[in-house]
Amino acid sequence: MFNAFLIPYYMARALFLTILFETGLALALGVRKKRDTAVIVLVQALTNPPLVITLILINLRYPFTVYCVAVAVLEILAFLTEGFVYKNTLDYKKIIPFLLSLILNVFSFSAGQVVNHFIK
Repeated sequence: MFNAFLIPYYMARALFLTILFETGLALALGVRKKRDTAVIVLVQALTNPPLVITLILINLRYPFTVYCVAVAVLEILAFLTEGFVYKNTLDYKKIIPFLLSLILNVFSFSAGQVVNHFIK
C-alpha cells in the first residue's frame, strides 16, 4: 500500500539527487561561474517537482505502460525547458545549451534509477 505521507520525502529526495547529480556533472564539464551554477540549480527546482509529483500521481492511477510513456514525455519536456533556459541565460559556451541539458538529464535520470534500485 502506498503511503501518501511519504510524497514530500520522495519529492525532496528526487530534487536533492537531481541537483547533486546535474550540478556535479556541470561542474565536471567546466561550468565555473557562480551565476551559471545557480541557474543550473534553479532550473532543477523549476522542472523537477512538477515532473515528480505528476509521475507519482500517474503511477498511482494508471498501468505501468502509461507511467513509462509519461516518464518519456515529461523527461523530454524537462530537457527542452532546461535547454531553453540554458540557451537564454548561461554564459557557459563549451557545450551548446540543448546538448548540455540532454547530457545532464540523461546522467541524472540514469543515476537516479540506480539509486532508486537500492533505496526504496
